[in-house]
Amino acid sequence: MGSREAEGADSEQAAEDGTPGALGGESRRLTREQLFTMAATASINFSSMICYSILGPFFPSEAEKKGASNTIVGLIFGCFALVNFLSSLILGNYITHIGAKFMFLAGMFVSGCVTILFGMLDKVPSGPVFIGLCFLVRAMDAVGFAAAMTASFSIVAKAFPNNIATVLGSLEIFTGLGLVLGPPLGGFLYQSFGYEVPFITVGCVVLVLVPVNMCVLSKYDSVPSKDSFWKLILLPKVLLLCLTIFSLSACLGFLDPTMSLFILKKFKLPAGYVGLVFLGLALSYSLSSPLLGLLSDKLPYLRKWLLVSGGLMTALCFFMLGPAPVLHIESQLWMFVLVLVLVGFSLGMSAIPVFPEILQCAYENGFEEGLSLLGLVSGLFNAMWSLGAFAGPTLGGFLNEKLGFEWASAIQGGWALLSGLATGIFYIAEATKRSSSSSLQNPSGTNEERTHLMSSES
Repeated sequence: MGSREAEGADSEQAAEDGTPGALGGESRRLTREQLFTMAATASINFSSMICYSILGPFFPSEAEKKGASNTIVGLIFGCFALVNFLSSLILGNYITHIGAKFMFLAGMFVSGCVTILFGMLDKVPSGPVFIGLCFLVRAMDAVGFAAAMTASFSIVAKAFPNNIATVLGSLEIFTGLGLVLGPPLGGFLYQSFGYEVPFITVGCVVLVLVPVNMCVLSKYDSVPSKDSFWKLILLPKVLLLCLTIFSLSACLGFLDPTMSLFILKKFKLPAGYVGLVFLGLALSYSLSSPLLGLLSDKLPYLRKWLLVSGGLMTALCFFMLGPAPVLHIESQLWMFVLVLVLVGFSLGMSAIPVFPEILQCAYENGFEEGLSLLGLVSGLFNAMWSLGAFAGPTLGGFLNEKLGFEWASAIQGGWALLSGLATGIFYIAEATKRSSSSSLQNPSGTNEERTHLMSSES
């Protein structure tokens, strides 16, 4: 197994040779391959989020016309996250056998094709045939999304080994842009041209990006290792970080089926203004992510405190989002938007440092460095995020129906509170254990000093 020092030396040499290793020792300029890698991964972040979010404004109403109930529509949305969860675990484990570049391009190709297919579903007969094809096409889209994103994370970590959090944080700008632009773009194309055009347009754009990325993206090969997901996920620290990923995704996913209904009912806003309220969360997350990533890379010892404080801050924000009835505070629009802005920032505080923290934990526990480990970590991250994206809307919709948005959001924040407290306790226990072990390693020196002092006094 190569050491971290050896990797740093190799990456500096690679930067001097013009290959995408890391930033050079003194030079901070990106190589051409690194710039191409950032462009390629930014394109998949942006396009995949548009493909994911374009359905929101009009698909539920179209599905109802085809005989799908509200429950079925929710399951069609939910099956994406569930299939993504399973696919990420499998593809992350076999990334070295498949090849990171091939997996990236194949995922984009599949995602583009099935997005176009989704636009053809209004031509099929209503009832079970339509519902069955919706599940099938959505599941295929999830497999393509999982392949592209798992490979994307691995490629970024391979190309920027010393700046992972900074680059991932910068790429979240494009993720946020995709989530922000997807619903209004889909709604505009649907109103202007009908059901098929939004899917065909976005799908064709994704397919055009496939040959472009084929030319600009470098090939990353690696020897398969014997490390497995079970060995990684059974590490106590990694388990807690998985809980952090799950809790953040669940909190974010909770807002999808519940927040727009609460805004329309509570504040009596026109439907067109609901999307503007969502901007508060998306923009604060996208704009703060690069800064939090840079902070995480420059000051690695702060990652643990970003994770803990981000989880506790997210819990507090969800408690105030309603606000919780126990506070007896009347909800107001300005306060609601302000809390959403803080939610976006707190999510970034916890989400950005997770990937490098899992990698660091794996290195400390003897995992072999290389693309194989990066695939495991990428697959695990995407799988846990997808699991939260499935549980959040499902549980959130049930709680919202039974208890109302105010109590539902407060309870949902309990996930973030649990992860923040558990992570904080773990880091405190870890620091206490290290300090006690270091003190036990120096008893001889202390005894020698005591003997020397006693002989001097005599």
